[in-house]
Amino acid sequence: MQLYPKFSSDKNSMSLKVLQTSSLAGIFLAELRDVHQQGDRLRFRRNLERLGQIMAYEISQTLPYKDIVVQTPLARASGVELEASVVLVSILRAGLPYFQGFQSFFDVADSGFIGAYRKEEQEIVIQLDYVAAPSLEGKTLILIDPMLATGKSIVQSCQQLLSHGTPTHIHIASLIAAPEGIAYIDQYLTSQHTLWTFSVDQRLDENSYIVPGLGDAGDLSFGNKQ
Repeated sequence: MQLYPKFSSDKNSMSLKVLQTSSLAGIFLAELRDVHQQGDRLRFRRNLERLGQIMAYEISQTLPYKDIVVQTPLARASGVELEASVVLVSILRAGLPYFQGFQSFFDVADSGFIGAYRKEEQEIVIQLDYVAAPSLEGKTLILIDPMLATGKSIVQSCQQLLSHGTPTHIHIASLIAAPEGIAYIDQYLTSQHTLWTFSVDQRLDENSYIVPGLGDAGDLSFGNKQ
């Protein structure tokens, strides 16, 4: 795992963690990017799910645990139990396969969902039409969205979610991130948060799509939208 310095020197709200991809995660990510393999929707969704599992494990290592004792068929054994109450929130629709990877690891976590989409106007505007979330008060929030482009959907989603209570910490789980989006989140999201990603890509293009990116993760998972 590579820890990047904070983008701002005047506040301490964000840390950026980029996971090493010289591992199986790198293989899954390369397959997601490869136009020759993107026609296999099942494999595309499965790779999103597997990368969600890998990131869920990495995030889990930063959470608090307490020691417990369990009874095996032969003797007592020591173990651990998660102290934090975790809430998983997925931004629809591209986040769903990625979210499933997190849910298979954080299998007792409460879940929430946000419907967000771009409105193509003179500048990128994010429309939030659906927010369903449990109480976040005193809990650990993991906000799941595979593509971090402009950062606007993440910031607006967090602002909406804070009406459900104040989490102890926010983990933003992206698959691929653009530098512009990272800077936007650092500037406008003041709550303590950690941004996780497998890759900081080169830039956004003139249409605010990530370069090199992988295309539209929602379309590649579920088919083109109208």
